[in-house]
Order: sequence, then C-alpha cells, then structure tokens
Amino acid sequence: MRTEVLQAMVPYFIDCFGNASSALYALGRASRDAVEAARRQVAGLIGAKPAEIYFTSGGSEADNWAVKGIFAARKGDSAHVITTAIEHHALLHACDSIEKMGAEITRVPVDSTGMADPADIRRAIRPDTILISVMHANNEVGTIQPIAEIGAIAEEAGVPFHVDAVQTVGHYPVNVEEMHCSLLSLSGHKLYGPKGVGAMFLRKGTRIRNLIDGGGQENSLRAGTENVPGIVGLGKAAELAGAELEESIRHESALRDRLRKAIEESVPDVNLNGHPDMRLPNNLNMSFAGVEGEGILLRLDYAGVCVSTGSACTTGSLDPSHVLMAMGLKHEQAHGSVRFTFGKDNSKADVDYVAGVLADTVRKLRDISPTYVPGNV
Repeated sequence: MRTEVLQAMVPYFIDCFGNASSALYALGRASRDAVEAARRQVAGLIGAKPAEIYFTSGGSEADNWAVKGIFAARKGDSAHVITTAIEHHALLHACDSIEKMGAEITRVPVDSTGMADPADIRRAIRPDTILISVMHANNEVGTIQPIAEIGAIAEEAGVPFHVDAVQTVGHYPVNVEEMHCSLLSLSGHKLYGPKGVGAMFLRKGTRIRNLIDGGGQENSLRAGTENVPGIVGLGKAAELAGAELEESIRHESALRDRLRKAIEESVPDVNLNGHPDMRLPNNLNMSFAGVEGEGILLRLDYAGVCVSTGSACTTGSLDPSHVLMAMGLKHEQAHGSVRFTFGKDNSKADVDYVAGVLADTVRKLRDISPTYVPGNV
C-alpha cells in the first residue's frame, strides 16, 4: 500500500470514526462525505458516474455479486451465462454455483495465446442468455481480451456484460463506456490501495439482486456498515493511479520487456505464455522446459525474489493452472511456468538481479532433472 494511501486512511480509524450511514450527527456526516468523495475518485478512474459505483470487500465479492445477482434477478425459468475457460476462480466458481441451481454455462475456449474469439461469444448467445462475463486481462498470463468488441456484441444482443477488470484498473486504460459493459469489478490492493476493499460498477437500469442482505447501505444494494478507512484508501489509490497511469504503463512495460529479453538470452528452452503484444504492462509468464516452477519459486525466494507459479490465490495448489491448460500447454509445461509481475517501485537493477539469479537457478535445476532434454520445449 502506498504511503499516501495510508496517510489518507489514518484519520478515519481514529478521529473521524463515525458511521457513514448515520448522517444525523457530525461524525457520521464526515464519514459519509469521505465515502462519497471516494466514490467520485473511483468513478473518475474508469469513466463512470459516481452513482454507479458500489463498494465491496474486493474483486471476489464483486465477481460473485455480478453472477449470482444477475441470476437471481432473471426473468423466466431458464438462464444461460457465457464466460471463458480462463476466468479467475471467483468468477468460475460463482458460475459453478448457479449451475447447480439450474443455470447453463457456456465456457468459451481460448487460443494458444489466451485470447477469446468474439465470434465464439456471438455464436454462443441464446434467447435465454442473461449474462456475458469476460475478464479484461488474465491474472496469470496477462493476455488482454478484445473487450470493446465483445461488449458491442453483448449490447447489440441486449445482454448484460460483466468485465472483471481487477488486473487492469490502475495499470491499463479502463473506460466503461468504451467497453460497453453493464458491470465491472475492481479491487483496491491491485492499485496500491488496502486489501479487503473493492468496487462494482453497476450501470443504471441493470437488473440485479443483492448478494448481501441487511441494512440499506449502498443504495440498498449492498448491506453492511461501510468500511470507511478502506473506502477512503481505495479512493486515494484510484486518484493517484489515474494521475500516474501513462508513466506507470511506460515504466512497467519497459521492465517486463527487459526481463523477457534477458531470460531469452541467458536461458535456453523457454516459452512466453500469453499474447506477445496484447498483454498487461506488468506481467511476464514463461515456461522453463525440464524444471518445476515450484522449484524455481523456492530458490528465487531464498534469493529474495518473490514470484508465482500461477494465480497468487492458488500458489499452494499442486494442480496445473487451468489457464495454461485451456491454452493447450502440456502438464509438464504448465508445471514449469513462472509468473513475474512488476510495480512502480521496481527498477532495472531489480530486473538484472532477477535475470542473473534465475539463469543460475534454472541451470542447477536442469542439471539434476531426469526429464530435461535440451531443445525439447
């Protein structure tokens, strides 16, 4: 979390501790004013109206709300949802949940770069399709989807369109009007805000039911006493991200490209996972033939480098990445994959250090690997 974000939050833990829903007294009004200011800040980052921003506990809640809330508000007996095979587990598991309640789910495949074909989504639309949900950029391989084209297809068909933009908000341009989306999820900790707070963009007129029942908070659509410090932090993070977005993209993409070049020059038998061009500025996912990604992760951790072998939410799992498998990688390729991500505080020196440690790590692991065959990628 950025220092500026923490500084903005601190007063709302200590001095301005009022309940934002109790606006009859001064402390409550101060908290309410802070929440509404944050709503404007978040809306400004994604090109939305403040009244269309609803605060949540994070991206997972927003994804679940989109799927389950639209399903609960459906008209008629049948319900069909279209998504892709590489969505975040928060979205896929929410679809699994409504599938058990009678919904039909179409999980559109992706190509070898992790890209979905808008034509496949168009072909999947049925008269009972109640929702199309496609992530803006994949959290594991960084592939950016043709969201505006998919959104136009959904709009033409009159189907609500949800975008999981957790990975892109604050790192890549996001505009809800250009995306033609009805709903969009974002999360605070992905843009240097606090963990445990996020937001849902919900276009006016979209039919949706509550995910959390209780009081009348968030225009009676999301019950629960507002997390005022967290919301203030999210708002400040959104403001800073918007002001620095262009520089952030330039800085992160330069580090990404520098590390990719260094790896390809110093380590043989490696493959880039994800689209070579349409990818997140801060994401690099590569497969290393003949070694386990977990082995690389542990050795790099010992050297002070934090990486992931897949989604940060499932790093402890022994199952191969569902994203890489959907892209057509073999089990051994998926297990030999590592994800590197970059941020505003990383430097060229960091990249050069990682490249050197990584080359030595892969060489040592391949020396003891019974499966590594040079040239077999």
